[in-house]
Amino acid sequence: MNLPDRKAEFRLEARQRRRVTHGDTARAAAHGVVAPGLAAVADIWRQPPGIVAGYLAVGSELDVGPLMTALVAHGWSLALPVVVAPETPLVFRRWQPGDAMSEGSFGIAQPGDDAEDIRPHVVLAPLLAFDEDGYRLGQGGGFYDRTLEKWRAEGHSVTVLGLAFAAQRVDAVPRDDFDQRLNGIITEDGYKVYGT
Repeated sequence: MNLPDRKAEFRLEARQRRRVTHGDTARAAAHGVVAPGLAAVADIWRQPPGIVAGYLAVGSELDVGPLMTALVAHGWSLALPVVVAPETPLVFRRWQPGDAMSEGSFGIAQPGDDAEDIRPHVVLAPLLAFDEDGYRLGQGGGFYDRTLEKWRAEGHSVTVLGLAFAAQRVDAVPRDDFDQRLNGIITEDGYKVYGT
């Protein structure tokens, strides 16, 4: 089986596992990632608070809202990702709760065109599965990988932390040279730093 087919099959299994876990523990996990999330950011980002990009959870994704609220209380500014076109890097726009939103690609709410484009210092990335080597399996659009590859090639220092239920850990995520490594992972059970 070729790599794209292996990834597609793996995604089906990972989505099902995440749905089951979400149904059982969604609310507790959303609040359970706050303390490890704050600790992970403090451990990796040893500078004054800057801009952190979160996401608005869709379906069975782990809700990062409580962690983003806690980061704001610690001095961080917020941003959200915007899909501008297929097979292109993401754009991140400044955002705070209560801002007007528009409907973006895939029906996901996003900051409107009038919101300021910014490059975050820390990105909290959703995922379907992660492994102990620091790799994530996303939805399959390659948006985060493409963005991180571009930024890292340009020398933009960014810390990327995956957000997941602990049950989303797998032995090995199928990957190729295109896939970008996380700096760390945050779950309701704690956090792990892979490298900065």
